[in-house]
Amino acid sequence: MNDVMKAYIYNGSGGPEILELVDRPVPSLASGEVLIKVEAFGLNRADVQQRKGVYPPPPGASDIPGLEVSGRIVEIGDGVSGWKTGARVAALLAAGGYAQYVNVPAELLIEVPQSVSDIDAAALPEVAATVVSNLFVEGELAQGQTLLLHGGAGGIGSMAIQLAKAAGARVIVTASSAQKLEYCCALGAEEGINYREEDFAERVKEITQGQGADLILDVVGAKYLAQNLKSLAVGGRLVVIGLQGGAKAEANLGLLLAKRAQIIGTTLRARPVHEKEEIIRQTITRVIPLLEKGQLALNVTKTFDYSEVSSAHEYFDSGKHTGKIVIKV
Repeated sequence: MNDVMKAYIYNGSGGPEILELVDRPVPSLASGEVLIKVEAFGLNRADVQQRKGVYPPPPGASDIPGLEVSGRIVEIGDGVSGWKTGARVAALLAAGGYAQYVNVPAELLIEVPQSVSDIDAAALPEVAATVVSNLFVEGELAQGQTLLLHGGAGGIGSMAIQLAKAAGARVIVTASSAQKLEYCCALGAEEGINYREEDFAERVKEITQGQGADLILDVVGAKYLAQNLKSLAVGGRLVVIGLQGGAKAEANLGLLLAKRAQIIGTTLRARPVHEKEEIIRQTITRVIPLLEKGQLALNVTKTFDYSEVSSAHEYFDSGKHTGKIVIKV
């Protein structure tokens, strides 16, 4: 193995043109880590937000972007047990995925089932861990409850629809076009709302006969806060995981109190390893059996070669994509 690898970094903040291919040393292992030869990595909105300069990596993390990879273990550090070189794995990262090699704590590995390709496996860790932590750990989604999911056609949405349905919940989604809503319904969403044409709060009331949604998973933030509060059921939970529509808004606290509702803000990337370890454990428990039974689609709808990372970002920025975008290394 060479001591030098190829990696992409962001040369400043801005559009896809700031992606730069550089030479970097292959990471050295700390105790408890493994080294992965990367076969593929997923492109996530967090990568794009970091590129734009609004979502910096956590302190101490690599300046190489990338939050999830698939590949093979090529080296095992001190203190690691239960893993062997050559094992096919997917990994959740704080950074470093846009590279030929990456080091990761062994607790954040997922063994890839034989039936799952490297390309599909690269679409698994970030979205699955995000969905499991926010739907079930933070949001306490239970059988028979109603989930309102914003941005249902994206990577997180595609996973959330399927896991919520598998848990026995009813899923309502918002999206920007009839095509995207059809995609969501094919995955198991019961109702779709075109947010460009309809007031989603009013539609949720109609769909639920006035009851509202027990849980809302929101990537928009400030722009949707007032309508989200109107959409909640009594005892409902609003989990905010993105700020595409801004970070500041006024809230009707009287409505919040009357509904005995909760607003929960959360991120995954900056959590300490021991918290991520528990999320990965629950992710494996909920997701891997569905994959092995062929009951969960990872929804990789577009792949790019390693030389085309800028093009992948351009495609993401276009807003045309559904599901996941993956880059082959």
